Amino acid sequence: MIDVTELTKAYGPVEALRGVSFQIAAGEIVGLLGPNGAGKTTIIKILTGYLQPDGGAVRVDGLDVLTHTREVQARIGYLPENAPLYPELSVQAYLRTMAELRQIPEDQRLARLSEAVYATGLADELTRPIGQLSKGFRQRVGLAQAILHQPKMLILDEPTLGLDPTQIVEIRRLIRRLATHSTVLFSTHILSEVEALCDRAIILMNGQVKADARLADLEMTTDAVLVLGEQAAGVERALRTLSGVRGIEPTRTHDGYPAYRVLGMGDVDLCPAIYELARRGDWPLRELRRDVRTLETVFNQLATGA
Repeated sequence: MIDVTELTKAYGPVEALRGVSFQIAAGEIVGLLGPNGAGKTTIIKILTGYLQPDGGAVRVDGLDVLTHTREVQARIGYLPENAPLYPELSVQAYLRTMAELRQIPEDQRLARLSEAVYATGLADELTRPIGQLSKGFRQRVGLAQAILHQPKMLILDEPTLGLDPTQIVEIRRLIRRLATHSTVLFSTHILSEVEALCDRAIILMNGQVKADARLADLEMTTDAVLVLGEQAAGVERALRTLSGVRGIEPTRTHDGYPAYRVLGMGDVDLCPAIYELARRGDWPLRELRRDVRTLETVFNQLATGA
């Protein structure tokens, strides 16, 4: 659905994008994650045809964005960071106007409007001026205009920015429902947003892709965690003899049990070998598992180079 190759963009001396490449398949929900200034909005503006890159290629649904801009835009539903709303218009009048601009055939407009309104929970707000709505409902109006034409691709830039916790939960639920019909790419700098909505994340820092993987793969490590019921002699020394071990970090659990984080290298799963050591040494084994990093840990390691 989206194919980005070696994308570059500079604003004067500032390199916003430096050789960015990624692909997004149809039906995916992908989070474009990064700190402020990482280049997320620049990528989105290029994908939607609002900004030209300095170099590289961008294709959406098989079409080159630079040479088939209007055709690409017709396939995209776009909610920018600040939704283009008209506060003096009612919700109904605004959506009718957007349907006309989208050139939705007249005999289909009522059905499309109804689908968008009910998908976004705006049925009770149709006659209210947009300027009188809460920020959460204004975001819903922005999403409604983005899905009016039943796009193949939804691109959302910071869709929950400035919302309160209740509104954030509502918008997340809405995005999940919309994703059953469209491929979704949304940008955010909020880690919990990606964990709540995505199966895959593209992490952008300083205009470069630092990671691109499914969340389960990003968070999985080759490290293992061993917890014993009581202290046993020679555990650390025995663990260091295992192939694929690059270090041992002795610690204790929150309830006081002796524990060891066994740092792995390569793609080796250390748990079977550790279990065999525990069995032979008759260690009082309480817990043995492969360690899992949080997305916050992954993000911080990429940011610091650790």
